[in-house]
Amino acid sequence: MQVVSAIDITKHNQAQEALRTRENSRRKQSQTLVQLARSKTFQQGNLDAVLREITETAAQTLLVERVGVWLYNEERSKIECINLYNVKTKEHTFGNSLLKTNFPAYFQALEEERTIAADDARNDIRTQELSESYLSVSGITSLLDAPIWLEGHLVGVVCHEHIGEGRQWTLEEESFAGSIADFVTLAIEAKERNVVQEALRQSEAQFRAIFERSSIGIGLIDMKAQIVDTNLALCDILGYSREELYGKCFTDYISIKKEDLKLYKQLMSGIRTDLKRTSRDALQPSKHQEQLAERHRIEIERRCLHKNGNLVWTHISVSVIPGSNGKPEFFLAMIEDITERKQTELKLRASQEAAEAANRAKSEFLATMSHELRTPLNTIMGLSQLLQQEIVGSLNEKQNEYISCIYSSGEHLLAVINDILDLSKVEAGKEELLLSSLSVADICNYAIWTVRDRASEKGLQLTHKIDRKADICVADERRIKQMLLNLLTNAIKFTPAGEVSLVIKKVPQGITFTVSDTGIGIDSSQFEFLFEPFKQLDSQLNRQYEGTGLGLALTRKLARLHGGDVTFTSTLGKGSQFTLFLPNPEHPGNDTNEIDDTEEEANFTSSSLFSSSRVIPTNKTILLVEEEENIATVLQDYLHTIGYQVKWIDNGNDFLKQVESFQPNLVFFDLQLAKDVHIWNLLNILRQEPYRKHLPIVMMTSSEPLEEEIAMLPGSFNEYLVKPVRIVQLESILMKYLS
Repeated sequence: MQVVSAIDITKHNQAQEALRTRENSRRKQSQTLVQLARSKTFQQGNLDAVLREITETAAQTLLVERVGVWLYNEERSKIECINLYNVKTKEHTFGNSLLKTNFPAYFQALEEERTIAADDARNDIRTQELSESYLSVSGITSLLDAPIWLEGHLVGVVCHEHIGEGRQWTLEEESFAGSIADFVTLAIEAKERNVVQEALRQSEAQFRAIFERSSIGIGLIDMKAQIVDTNLALCDILGYSREELYGKCFTDYISIKKEDLKLYKQLMSGIRTDLKRTSRDALQPSKHQEQLAERHRIEIERRCLHKNGNLVWTHISVSVIPGSNGKPEFFLAMIEDITERKQTELKLRASQEAAEAANRAKSEFLATMSHELRTPLNTIMGLSQLLQQEIVGSLNEKQNEYISCIYSSGEHLLAVINDILDLSKVEAGKEELLLSSLSVADICNYAIWTVRDRASEKGLQLTHKIDRKADICVADERRIKQMLLNLLTNAIKFTPAGEVSLVIKKVPQGITFTVSDTGIGIDSSQFEFLFEPFKQLDSQLNRQYEGTGLGLALTRKLARLHGGDVTFTSTLGKGSQFTLFLPNPEHPGNDTNEIDDTEEEANFTSSSLFSSSRVIPTNKTILLVEEEENIATVLQDYLHTIGYQVKWIDNGNDFLKQVESFQPNLVFFDLQLAKDVHIWNLLNILRQEPYRKHLPIVMMTSSEPLEEEIAMLPGSFNEYLVKPVRIVQLESILMKYLS
């Protein structure tokens, strides 16, 4: 026995994605603070312009709908909104006010706390006073407020207002909000003192503090690639002191790749192009600087050399800082240590490779087992059919009962093999859907017709109802029939008495197919195992109801392959309801698979295993090309019995010679033999002969042929039969080509 193992890396991927998202947020916040720190707007002393920039930048960074700055009036009896930025309308408004006497708890919290992070603002004790008069009116659910302090006194607050579902603020976001409030403080100081130099001195101190406190390494580099300044985080990443790094070449500490020089040239080329455009179009310097900040930046992942000789994986973002004349003056390098993330990625990659190897081994095993099981099954089911037809003599009642049991058991085993292979193909990502526009009524009628005998045998009422708007769906015809049959068959199997129904509805996003029953239902404790392959929910059910537990697992995977899903509700002892949802496709296909339609139609029109009448040939001849002797014996015996002349050959080498001498009216050809290049050429030669090009050739396959196989063969054969060949299908072919 071969044991195959697979490793689920979903949680690792989720953890990695969460880590990446958090890193991106921190990086974005740091970049925003650096951008504000170097903004020329602060130096101009225009408070309104500064607040516009702060509120817009804060809103875009934290992804909130509104950011407002509120300041105390001279009497300190209320705070007044002096700037409120709305992201949706991109407008700045002002004028609202909040009286201190009306909201004592909120004003007290402003005095006592660094930030007020109210995830549920309407019920938070610090902010619930604002609910009726302010929060509910504006649809605000979460607040992140940062008090504004000036010379030890509370002078106002910066409000970050989130609208919609509640939001949980992170510690990084609280710290960022506090930094935004510090910038407002700087802006107020610059305006009140009205001394540009003093404002610059104060702001530089704040900027330096932000620079030093950043968790991401920051380096200021001149145009000759020499390090001008670094923060402590960068010193920690490289293992050197600030003094040791000063004046050194930045690229000496980075693992350089060939494409880096090309990136640098592109960066500088773009800057020179923008400088020429600025000169030609007379753009304002501030506007030009904004363009540089947005466009001229490169991001790479490189290994940096630590002082101790170790290599550290880092994410490096390099942007250009222009001087007062608009020309490039410095490079700003932001460096983040991602060694832990890289190590996780390597582990995940190794896990993925191991899982893929296990999956390949599983697929190879299933393919081998499929062939080994199908070959004897073909013989068992073929001979069973011959015995049921009483071709070699009459059977008594008990013998007929035994033969029927043998055949039905073979059918069941073949269905299990097919389900296992289908599930393996979907899990390996090798299943390709052949989408086409299908009649919902036809699909429904096919499914109901196929299972109605089973329902009738159990005395169940089988009903269906189709929404008038649900006339067309786009799906793989064979797969949607398979999904509906799985759901209906399950419902009938687990319903001792009562009703099974199929209801089809058109919904805005697509179409739903709901199968309901009044059966045994499912215990809620078993819900999590319902769609697991090879999982029977209860050992007692396993003994009472046959099955492998593959049907629902395969149905859900096929539904999701269509972009839909399977959901359910169930009550133990009262019944279950399974809903298959198929979405409206953006680009529905128009192709159809005529070969599949032919086979499905043949199955659909047959209400029993055997046809009621025999085909009566008139001196017709059949050439049988089949390498499996047992399969050939079954077909040859049956065809001889009903009056055909049959010639069997076990290879295709003398195929043309046999066609010439035997003059067949129909050819059955094993697809496995046709895959040989030599035999393939013989078939093409045959089709080129004018008097043989219309000779019907029916391919026999061990399983449903792949799309690429079907695409290759249409000029060489007329249709195909899947082994084991059912007599009803065989007689359908004989009637079609020899009647």
